[in-house]
Amino acid sequence: MTNLTLNVAVLVVLVAVSVPVLRRLRAWPVLGTNAHLSMLTLIFDTLMIGVGLYVFDPAKIVGVYLWGAPLEDFAYAIAAGIAMPVLWTVLGGWSARRSAATGAQGAEGPPA
Repeated sequence: MTNLTLNVAVLVVLVAVSVPVLRRLRAWPVLGTNAHLSMLTLIFDTLMIGVGLYVFDPAKIVGVYLWGAPLEDFAYAIAAGIAMPVLWTVLGGWSARRSAATGAQGAEGPPA
């Protein structure tokens, strides 16, 4: 299995699971986050590959590079840019519901 196949499969599942939450979020912050993470990936992956911190098996990658980073490496940044806002929203909503259910005690604990 190539890295591209694995990355596409993971991204498809992630997006499919995240669509209900993504529809509630504003698009520009999520797109901006993905753009920034991709830019950081472009810069730092190129540097790390350039100094030899890690290498990719040529048989496992497509061979398309952006600056010096293989195309497949950007899937991790995109996955993080999707998953983190979704998790933040879901877990934040769970925390708010939990606080409302416990009344005044909420996150502050019992009154002193």
